[in-house]
Amino acid sequence: MHLLRGVVQHYDWGDQQFIPEFLSTEADARPWAELWFGTHRGGPSLVKNATGSQPLEQLTGDLSFLVKIIAANKPLSLQTHPTDEQAASGFQQENEIGISLDAPQRIYRDASAKPELLIALTSFDAICGFRSIEESLELCKRFGWVQLAEHLESDGLAECVRWALTTGPHQLPAQMPAWAGRLASMYPGNGGVLVALLMHHVRLSPGQALFLGAGNAHAYLSGSGVEVMSSSDNVVRAAFTKKYVSVDEFLAVARFESIPSPVVDATEVIPGRFTYPVSTSRFGVERIEVAGETTVKATHHAEILVCTAGDATTIRRSQAWVLRNNESIQLNGTATVFRTWGTH
Repeated sequence: MHLLRGVVQHYDWGDQQFIPEFLSTEADARPWAELWFGTHRGGPSLVKNATGSQPLEQLTGDLSFLVKIIAANKPLSLQTHPTDEQAASGFQQENEIGISLDAPQRIYRDASAKPELLIALTSFDAICGFRSIEESLELCKRFGWVQLAEHLESDGLAECVRWALTTGPHQLPAQMPAWAGRLASMYPGNGGVLVALLMHHVRLSPGQALFLGAGNAHAYLSGSGVEVMSSSDNVVRAAFTKKYVSVDEFLAVARFESIPSPVVDATEVIPGRFTYPVSTSRFGVERIEVAGETTVKATHHAEILVCTAGDATTIRRSQAWVLRNNESIQLNGTATVFRTWGTH
């Protein structure tokens, strides 16, 4: 059992207060977007040892999963993630044409899919997945989105999205929900706003989650949460960002099919312990609501425990520990602890 030290990422959409307060660190006016726990080369964690610290990878090997605390004050990019096959092909092609792994225009930075689960710690707003054409046409009629309705009805969902993203600037509708109006004010004329109007807008309560499989189009809008994902950095962006955008690749990777409500609710398997059903074997997540005494025993090669609230004596808010297979930790107090693991 080893104490972990995470790595902070300062992206421009980050919140200035949430992560500094979480870490009991003085805010410095920078945006603190993410706090990483894992072995990903973009922010490898350290573990405490008798003489100081060492890279987590030396203890566990390269982990297949990554855990983040995320705090969004501004919208993130409209994006999607590839399948394993798409990632492997894209990674090879970009290697062959000589694009550096760190180049801004690099899309495929590894050969892996990037399924991910976002669990809200605060109220969390996002757009995620496409509604059915019928549902979207009904909203178009209600709000007077005439041009969007015409393209959607005549061309279908995929071609409507292509029109929105490859033409413009657009005259965006005057009457929109507040969340879409915020996007329009930040990105005037951007066709990504029209795409967003065809997607589910969700507001998660703390403890609720979104699972984002390959091809799921999405954008986080605001809020804080825990993210658990495959240790990959393959993001295909289409709008709402200063980073590299590839509309053609987004259109090739995104899945243009309707999905029901994307919200994932936890299942209580035993009192105080909740699991999140996800359609991937790459990682797993358990939320432990500590109220008194309980024991957590690792049953995987390596597991990362992150405490997001309270104090359970051996682990308290903002702390993270790594447990190796068969190691255990005694928790005693009142706290919320996320237990996470991967295939390695």
